[in-house]
Amino acid sequence: MFQSFEVTARPEQGPPRLAALRAELAAERLDGFLIPRADAHQGEYVAPHDERLAWLTGFTGSAGFCAALWDVAGVFVDGRYRTQVKAQVAQEFTPVPWPEVKLGGWLKEQLPEGGTVGFDPWLHTPGQIAEVEKALEGSGVVLRACANLVDRIWENQPPPPMQPAKAHPIEFAGETSAAKRGRLAQRLKEAGHRSAVITLPDSHNWLLNIRGSDIPRNPVAHGFAVLHDSGAVDLFMAEAKLKGLEEHLGDAVTVHAPERFLEHLDRLEGPVRIEKQTVPVIVAERLGDRAVWGDDPCALPKACKNEAEIAGSAAAHLRDGAALCELLAWLDAQTPGSLTETQVVSQLEVARRKDNALQDISFETIAGTGPNGAIMHYRVTEETDSRLEDGHLLVLDSGGQYLDGTTDITRTIAIGTPPEEARAAFTRVLAGMIAMSRLRWPEGLAGCHIEAIGRMPLWLAGQDFDHGLGHGVGAYLSVHEGPQRLSRISDVALQPGMILSNEPGYYREGAFGIRIENLLVVRKAPALPGGDAHRAMLHWETLSFAPIDRRLIEPALLEPAAVEWLNRYHAEVVEKIGPRVSPATKLWLDNATAPL
Repeated sequence: MFQSFEVTARPEQGPPRLAALRAELAAERLDGFLIPRADAHQGEYVAPHDERLAWLTGFTGSAGFCAALWDVAGVFVDGRYRTQVKAQVAQEFTPVPWPEVKLGGWLKEQLPEGGTVGFDPWLHTPGQIAEVEKALEGSGVVLRACANLVDRIWENQPPPPMQPAKAHPIEFAGETSAAKRGRLAQRLKEAGHRSAVITLPDSHNWLLNIRGSDIPRNPVAHGFAVLHDSGAVDLFMAEAKLKGLEEHLGDAVTVHAPERFLEHLDRLEGPVRIEKQTVPVIVAERLGDRAVWGDDPCALPKACKNEAEIAGSAAAHLRDGAALCELLAWLDAQTPGSLTETQVVSQLEVARRKDNALQDISFETIAGTGPNGAIMHYRVTEETDSRLEDGHLLVLDSGGQYLDGTTDITRTIAIGTPPEEARAAFTRVLAGMIAMSRLRWPEGLAGCHIEAIGRMPLWLAGQDFDHGLGHGVGAYLSVHEGPQRLSRISDVALQPGMILSNEPGYYREGAFGIRIENLLVVRKAPALPGGDAHRAMLHWETLSFAPIDRRLIEPALLEPAAVEWLNRYHAEVVEKIGPRVSPATKLWLDNATAPL
């Protein structure tokens, strides 16, 4: 059970907290301090103890950072959060469009006479710091590692998480930890590396077949690990978390207190592999010339799911799809204006909780109606909770953490009679989603090579969206998992077994939002009938099954092949989900999936 902590600054709290931080700047003789949304493990999600950015600024997005100087405090956010940040921060904080505006260039502009900007070496990676320092060359502005100034002023900072870990059953993992460690150790040997430092929790949790609950919605246990070329592992995790797991971990895994991590690094013989984009700066500094840059050894093997993990994910998606259909049928029976966003969120969680395999939801449910739907990562609060009115579109993005898999699905639902412009935009989003779902592509291509296919119908109408087309998803692990993505900046080749989301969208600020999302798994493509294959191909297998709102579709804007795909998909939804829902929901489902 997670203890609730208040970590978000209300607008009126931001100015005094910023003033207290600036007092610490004076004490440290600094001209600024960097506050990322990060922890020492460099995962995407952080525990309440590490929500420094939200506590200081009020901004609750899952990515971004603040550069607090004497005269200005910039809050850097990407396109997903441009609308959200304006509603959450006090006027003393200045939203900065990132990555269009780089931190290095911004610091040079704000500190024309030079200056010293502090940063916590546990919360930044060598890659991040090197990029900024390169941009600052010749400016007189320097970065300096220092203690965390936010921790000094945060009087009621929540303690670090200490939730117990548990063994992940072999029937869901599909491979023993010993086999994983042996396989990866051999690759270290082949690379000439004596060991590898692993700081990402989902990586060493996957390696050791354990799961935890140190972060809400993410089944990971915090810690650090060193994998040796012998297959042995030194695990730096509080013993209290691992009580009862001694036999599961075995003799090849040695547990140490987390406080011993840095001194253990001092004793490692090189070469020691570290990843420039995930280890903290302090790790690289401690290893010095014994360190060599390389990939996290767990990242790619973890991303390429084995058959047990894929089967578990497929089974979880069927049960999850049934819960979502129960919600959608209930929602369709309500009168416009009678429900609020929080009621939808609560009802959906009730439907999911009927599954005993559900451990948690996989992220905070997004239920944005009308203008709130245009906030891409909207999270309803008491202040923003809105009624679902006639003519609204409801963006419902949600998922579950099940013992056998992680789900993430988005549907956009018409409330009453939708506006014509919204129907046209919805159909373009759907066309892009279908185009990606139907795709076959040659082996060796990455997300950057194919993601434009999901945007093309929108581009033809002069429209687009400011998030990636898709992200990787774990197997009862993080709902956002690398290294694979459907993104113009991802050069990681897609491989069989990888699970990704396919989620094009469209957002009109102040009016409505649209997103349609299914999870897909990469498979080797079968030969086409009568075809003469020129090269090996890959294709998608769909994991998510729930109706797509036909009331929002303009059939004339869909090509015949897309209509055929949708009708076939809806027939599969009825076949797979129909036997799992109540009789009343089955009647609704039959109508919702009627051929277009």
